[in-house]
Amino acid sequence: MKTIKTDGLDILCWSNSPEEGALEQAKNIAQLPFAHKHIALMPDTHQGFGMPIGGVLAAVGHIIPNAVGVDIGCGIIATKTSLTEIDTPTLKNVMGLVRKSIPLGFNHRKEAIDIEQPPKNAPVVAEQHKKARFQVGTLGGGNHFIEFQRGNDGHIWFMVHSGSRNLGKQVCDHYNRLAKEKTKDAIPKAWDLAYLQADSDIGQQYIIEMEYCLRFAKHNRDVMSQIILGILQNETGAKTLDSINIHHNYAGHENHYGKNVWVHRKGATSARKGERGIIPGSQGTKSYIVTGKGNPLSFESCSHGAGRVMGRKQAERTLNLQEEIAKLDALGILHGIRGVKDLDEAMSVYKNIDIVMQEQQDLVDIAVELTPLGVIKG
Repeated sequence: MKTIKTDGLDILCWSNSPEEGALEQAKNIAQLPFAHKHIALMPDTHQGFGMPIGGVLAAVGHIIPNAVGVDIGCGIIATKTSLTEIDTPTLKNVMGLVRKSIPLGFNHRKEAIDIEQPPKNAPVVAEQHKKARFQVGTLGGGNHFIEFQRGNDGHIWFMVHSGSRNLGKQVCDHYNRLAKEKTKDAIPKAWDLAYLQADSDIGQQYIIEMEYCLRFAKHNRDVMSQIILGILQNETGAKTLDSINIHHNYAGHENHYGKNVWVHRKGATSARKGERGIIPGSQGTKSYIVTGKGNPLSFESCSHGAGRVMGRKQAERTLNLQEEIAKLDALGILHGIRGVKDLDEAMSVYKNIDIVMQEQQDLVDIAVELTPLGVIKG
């Protein structure tokens, strides 16, 4: 970890090579009058919208919709199965059945699934509730994935990375617009850090709706996990031995350095002492089940993954399709890279996960290493 001095608070950075855009965004956040103690950047940090991905902000009495992001509650569920081996033909069959059972990309379900009723004082959730019933149990696009893995604990695992689908985006966009109206003269528009007072009526509304989105996203991952497990049970007799379900885009009310604060984790996860977490790599590299060390300097946080080194369009323009396919084929990984459009999630798009893990040895301990066997991308 290194300390970066700014005109505001210090930035504590766990990345040895943070991109300039992420640093500039962190410097903006460091000037917010309600920012507490320092700003933390995880080793997977890169530029986002307003708040850098892999950024952690503790805010006194305020909350920033854009520092949570549009995919509220995006996260990962990792499931350990009773399987100790799975052959390639069986895995191919399982992955084909999963693709038929879980809508990918922009696809929704044809039949609704019951979800929690909207809470009071949650207008966006109430408006979106009917549509959301067709989105639960769907993966979404972008970097969302389903991955089957072999653990160094001798068991087959699978992960699902997904969030709150369109529901979270609608909530974020609505409250970010309201926040912009209230702070248009308070901070530069270009920062994209419009904020709300947490104890204001609008701030309380956002918190209620954000927390609903967290529950929806968790349920979304649970539903998909149960579908995958059902397929594995039918095809192999596998059972669940363990499961971890965490999110990495949220704000939580916590106490740090003697203050009750809203800790914004955008592309970062909680790593309290003894807390279990998940850090995925790219689709061609290892992922990790970890245990938090409760480091106060990071506001008890760690990275949410490997972190990107290039944007999606840049990947399509610059990467060689055949080379990227060859990398995954050489590792024996069942993958979905077929055309140029798929290059936005190629191995070369992400940081070296080994370096990312080295840079946060003071934040987490590795409990299980997971090697990819087959990957389904949204």
